[in-house]
Amino acid sequence: MSSNNNQNGSLDDLDFSILMLLQQDGRMSFTVMAEKLGVSISNIRMRVGKLIEDKTIQIVGRVNPEKVGFHAYAHIKVSVRPANLIEKVTEQLVHLPEISFLATTSGDFDIEVDVMCRDNTHLVELINEHISCIEGVYQTKTDMYFKVIKLAQPDLGSLR
Repeated sequence: MSSNNNQNGSLDDLDFSILMLLQQDGRMSFTVMAEKLGVSISNIRMRVGKLIEDKTIQIVGRVNPEKVGFHAYAHIKVSVRPANLIEKVTEQLVHLPEISFLATTSGDFDIEVDVMCRDNTHLVELINEHISCIEGVYQTKTDMYFKVIKLAQPDLGSLR
């Protein structure tokens, strides 16, 4: 395997292998990873530590939204006018706990967000009382997700 190049922002084969194992099982022990990859436990420990430190990965427990009480999952497109307020709008949106994804976009809308709400009433309150009230929000378009079939991390194998 090639050397670790995290310092300059690139990842080597061992880093990618560790990341792929953690995607399969985020609780996999360093011992198991070391055995699977044919390297020392201390090497795995050091690599994972660096990947966490440089924010390549964040170890979290991902919950199933529906099983914990989020029954209204939606995609909201936001149009901002004037356009110079886009950054200020995103700075306010990022703090709303219901938002699980936030991005600026090209096209007819300036911002897209995914939200998880308890129910439709909660979703309507979020849109009407929090999102639409932000200075610069001109228009929103909401698409409901009826059933999430797949929620996945990116396939790291496609980068090789």
